Amino acid sequence: MKSIRKSISIKWKIYLLLLGFSALLLVVLWLSQVAFLDRFYRAVKVAEIRGGAASIERNLDSPELAALVERTAAGSEVCIELLSENGRTQHSYGDLRDCALHSMRPLEKLRLLAAARENGGELMTYYDRENLRDARFLPADTRRQRTILYARILENGEGEAVAVLINSVIAPVEATVRTLRIQLLYITGFLLVFSAVLAFLLAKKVSRPIERINESAKALAKGDYGTSFSGGGYREVDELADTLNHTARELGKVESLRQELIANISHDLRTPLTLIGGYAEAMCDLPGEMSVENARIIVAETKRLTTLVNDVLDISKLQSGMQQIHPAPYNLTGSIRGMVERLSALLKKEGYTIDFLWEGEVTVDADESQISQALYNLLINGINYAGADKRVTVRQTLEDGWVKVSVEDNGEGIGEEHLPYIWDRYFKVDKTHRRAVTGTGLGLSIVKSVVELHGGRVGVESKPGEGSVFWIGLRMK
Repeated sequence: MKSIRKSISIKWKIYLLLLGFSALLLVVLWLSQVAFLDRFYRAVKVAEIRGGAASIERNLDSPELAALVERTAAGSEVCIELLSENGRTQHSYGDLRDCALHSMRPLEKLRLLAAARENGGELMTYYDRENLRDARFLPADTRRQRTILYARILENGEGEAVAVLINSVIAPVEATVRTLRIQLLYITGFLLVFSAVLAFLLAKKVSRPIERINESAKALAKGDYGTSFSGGGYREVDELADTLNHTARELGKVESLRQELIANISHDLRTPLTLIGGYAEAMCDLPGEMSVENARIIVAETKRLTTLVNDVLDISKLQSGMQQIHPAPYNLTGSIRGMVERLSALLKKEGYTIDFLWEGEVTVDADESQISQALYNLLINGINYAGADKRVTVRQTLEDGWVKVSVEDNGEGIGEEHLPYIWDRYFKVDKTHRRAVTGTGLGLSIVKSVVELHGGRVGVESKPGEGSVFWIGLRMK
């Protein structure tokens, strides 16, 4: 059964639901207008009689009582009599044909009142008109009518008992039911045809945009990131189409950047592998090439290859949530100072200048190895894009319990449209591959992941032609 439900399209599900709803309405109509019409009619009559008696009770001492009784009798098509405790008639209104109250002897009325007292002061009784005297002189349809006699004992303001007798006729509804049944047969046939057509049109209109989105989603699942999702005039469907269009664009960007990353990593991996292979072959084939210098080149390229692979593994662990931190107090200022000194010595021959400006010694509670890696990547990024003057400035400032470390360069800068994506794993402003001093180009993504893992924050300020400032913020101990 479940597999059958899954195989039915949304159009036919909506169609069947609307058709079922129409059928349910028709069933309710048949039950209310045919099967239970007599019960509804009786219930309405009884409610009218009780309502009239209650109105008389509220106005029992009113000087307008006579007028009220007359209006009630005329409005509800009943006969009403008010009797004293000894059975004497005080008020009598109503013009029902062959009224039962008018046909009853005083003794019969007293018996009716006695039965009402025994029943708690109220009595509702039914009988056929055929039981009345001279019923043989009444028309046949009149004899089949049922009569309701209602008696209620009231008490006026002087403490005297007053009886209210109400007589009403329940007309036979068989003829009405037959008429309604014929009408409902025609109405049912028309409504079934009309509901079937309307349900089909509505189901088709509602399901069409969903079916289009489903087809586009299948194309997206196959890797067609250029597919477009169109709405259908409904707010929820339009919002879904907009969301899927945004998803398709983002997936297209990710796929493009993934391919670019693979190309860049392949380029970075190929270079050390080529050097390692070339020098190793030379050392094997040429006896004179078996030198310490060649061995150092192989070792250096092996280390660079290891760094490339480690960067890829690090970013994968960080963004998958598998990387754990082991925070401990350590001197952040001293760590930055030592890092700047080592890189300055390493890059001095290439003309690079790295300045470090700080405001006092700062200790933070963090994982030293990971924060050091983030700072190192931030510095390498500044060095790679330092500009013609090859000057990089590292600043450490304190702000409301936070320590901010920024790396400033005087390079080409970054356009405003690229700033929201600069920390993304695959994003690269300059699409031309440039070999970095070291690393894979994943440095900024590793920085962001490490800092956020420590509860810190990152940021960038840059304009084209004015250089860039990358910064991280950590809470001080």
